[in-house]
Amino acid sequence: MPATILLVEDEPAIQELIAANLTRAGHHVLRAGDAETGQRIVRDALPDLILLDWMLPGMSGVEFAKRLRREERPRTTPPTILPARGEERAKVAAPGAGADDYVTKPFSPRELVARIKAVLRRRAPETTEDAVEIGGLRLDPATHRLAANGNPVNLGPTEFRLLHFLMTHPERVHSRAQLLDQVWGDHVFVEERTVDVHIRRLRSALEPSNHDGLVQTVRGSGYRFSTQQETATTGR
Repeated sequence: MPATILLVEDEPAIQELIAANLTRAGHHVLRAGDAETGQRIVRDALPDLILLDWMLPGMSGVEFAKRLRREERPRTTPPTILPARGEERAKVAAPGAGADDYVTKPFSPRELVARIKAVLRRRAPETTEDAVEIGGLRLDPATHRLAANGNPVNLGPTEFRLLHFLMTHPERVHSRAQLLDQVWGDHVFVEERTVDVHIRRLRSALEPSNHDGLVQTVRGSGYRFSTQQETATTGR
């Protein structure tokens, strides 16, 4: 699935080249020429990933990455890739700055896109287009199709995103607030009971194939996707 990527790069030609390749790969690119602008974008529209240049005017990319890690957000801090010249320099500085990965300049667009996909798969699997198959359900975000035991299941767009997130984080309990942040976005203001409405719609769509029990209620905590039926809490 397309990811929203914040590109912080102060050289216009390089920014344009990278943005063009990321757009060609299907991603939505937000641009900033300095750390201060990038910081405003992060606060206003939390991206799925940040591609952060090492050398920036005013504040270095390393310092910006450190600041991102110190800030508290309703959602987790976006994964960060730190491009730099010199492999040893990047290898040492990137982990210390809190970056999830690094690429050394010069790099090929193909390498960059591959590294972005790898980081997203590790940190935010719901943003990738990889198919997920658990307990007889197969969800393919690339084609926006869901099958239960090989038979197609029709879902609305919100229910599809909700199930995709739950299936890419199996066995983990998510509160209503967390699901709102992750599925609807942390800048969309809707009531928490909205989650309950879409959970009911999702279960209704899964009920004919007897997969509705995989979407479980954990009383007082939230919801989880689990194939361990015996651990489900009553009160669906």
